[in-house]
Formats: sequence, structure tokens, C-alpha cells
Amino acid sequence: MTHRLAIYDMDRTVTFSGTYTGFLIHVARAMAPWRLVLLPCVLLLMLAYVLKLVTRQRLKELNQALMVGYNVERARLMPHVESYADKVIATNVRQGALAQIAQDRADGYRLVLATASYRLYVEPIARRLGFDAVIATDHLSQDLRYVRAKIAGENCYDTGKLRMIKAWMAAQAIDRGQAHIRAYSDHVSDAPMLEYADLPFAANPHRRLALLAAARGWPRVDWD
Repeated sequence: MTHRLAIYDMDRTVTFSGTYTGFLIHVARAMAPWRLVLLPCVLLLMLAYVLKLVTRQRLKELNQALMVGYNVERARLMPHVESYADKVIATNVRQGALAQIAQDRADGYRLVLATASYRLYVEPIARRLGFDAVIATDHLSQDLRYVRAKIAGENCYDTGKLRMIKAWMAAQAIDRGQAHIRAYSDHVSDAPMLEYADLPFAANPHRRLALLAAARGWPRVDWD
């Protein structure tokens, strides 16, 4: 095959726990500690999402507006984004994932981090982990002076993540027929990505993905 790709989900696959709420709290504590009193509102919004009163995409936008701000100057924000990436690397990365990343690199695979988390803080994490590319949820103002609490395009989640992977491959002139893909995820929402791969792995899977992986014959890995 001309192209070898190893595509990893991030939260609870490479990391032990989710990173988004931690990011919001980290930035709020550093930039505007008074926003921490709004945490109960975040919990109420999560309940609204469970009750299907708001979409996952809108939930992320509202939480960011509450905890970080609707418009934040990028130059003020980025030092705290970088310090958050340092914190994730120091405290929230699975050693087994690091070993697999190193193995895929040694096997000649291009390392791709594909996650619903925001590119804003995923790219610094990916850079520290040695990934070659990031596919993630983008802010509307991704390349502008101010970071807005608004998503550009779609949330990189479920079938949307697969569409974004395909779009990235097309932009890189990677033909699917000329690629061998390894994919790793902990969550059943990544079933479309895993089905697209030549070698899908259920990594630290929750129950629904563990059952699906057993039914499909996908290998399971449990990383410390």
C-alpha cells in the first residue's frame, strides 16, 4: 500500500479521561476565576443535552461561552492552552497508548489524531505526542485574532468524524484503495471510523463498543 495511516481517537482512548471539561476549568481558573461560579450552569446544560433539548454541538458552544467567553483574544488564550496541553501530557495519557503510537510510527504509519475535541487545544497535545496530523472540531474563527465560541462546520463526532477523515484524505490525495488504516477508539460513536479501517481496535472500550467489537471480531486492547 502507498499510504499507511494510524488514526486515533483522543479522549479515553489515548487519555484516561475526557479533556474538554478540564480545558474549560483550566482556562477559566487562569483567565477569569469568577467564571467558576457558572459551573452549575454547565451541569444544567449537560442535563439539557441528555434530555435532547440541545444538540451536542450547541452544548459545546454554550459551555465555552460560559467558562471561557464568547470572544477571547487568541494571544491571551494560547499560553493557557499550552499549559493545559502540558498538564494533559503529564497526568492524563495512557502509557499503553504511548507504546502503540511508537510502534505504529516504527511500522511506518502516519499518525493521525481524530477527535471531537477542539483543534484549539488538541494540536498542542498532538504535537507533544508526535502526531503528524489532527482532524478535530474547528472554531469558526480558527485562524483569526479572536476565538469565538462557535463551531465551524460540524462536530467531529460519529458519522461526522468519518466524513472529516474522508475529506482530509481527499485533501492529502490519499486514495482509500491505496491506503492501509489502523484505527483505535474507546467509544461506540466511532463505529463508522472503525468499520472504515482495515484493522480496527477497540481500545479501553466501554460496554457497547466491547459488545460490538466481540460481534465483529475486532481486536480489543486495554492500555494502562
